[in-house]
Order: sequence, then C-alpha cells, then structure tokens
Amino acid sequence: MKYLCLVYSDENDLHSLPDSPEDSECFSYAQTLEKSGHLLAGQALAPVATATTVRVRKGQLSITDGPFAETKEQLAGFYMIEATDLDEAIRIAAGIPPARVGSIEVRPIRELDV
Repeated sequence: MKYLCLVYSDENDLHSLPDSPEDSECFSYAQTLEKSGHLLAGQALAPVATATTVRVRKGQLSITDGPFAETKEQLAGFYMIEATDLDEAIRIAAGIPPARVGSIEVRPIRELDV
C-alpha cells in the first residue's frame, strides 16, 4: 500500500535546533528507503514564502502568495513510500530525520476510481 509521509516543521527551527537534521542525513535515509524498495518519491520543498495558493470559486481564479493557511508548522517536504500496512508506514515515518524537530503526517494514498 502507498503512503504519503508529509514532513511538517517550523521553518525557523528546521535547521537551527540541536536535534535538527542535516540535508545529508535526510538524503542518506531516503537512499536507505530506496534500496529497501520502500521509497517511491521524495523531495524537500522550497521555503513557504515561495508558495502560491490557487483557488477556483464559481469559475473565478484566485491566486494568493503564500501557503493556504497560517500555521505554526509548514509543509517542508514529503516521502511517498510503499509499506505493507500502517504499522510499517509509521515505523518508516519515525525514522525520517525531521521527525525529531517537527512532525510526520502519514496518510494512505487513495487510488482514484476511473
């Protein structure tokens, strides 16, 4: 089953706390997951200030600079993984280095019925 592990962190703390992971540690973990066949895709995201939010309401396009909502933690990146079940997905997510300073949301991928 596919899961998306969304990495959330306060951008100001992601690389400044004593437990903050270095990019090389995140890359190394991703390589380990790739070698084990668990990693399907993953990337770090640019700072939230570079985000653009797009909405369409009643046929009208609205574009806003920044993220969808103001929150303490921002979406910093993602890992799309293959796991046998939620327990394995949680075990994998617990190893994602930014979990030490932020949080990892584990969400099953829903296949579209098309």
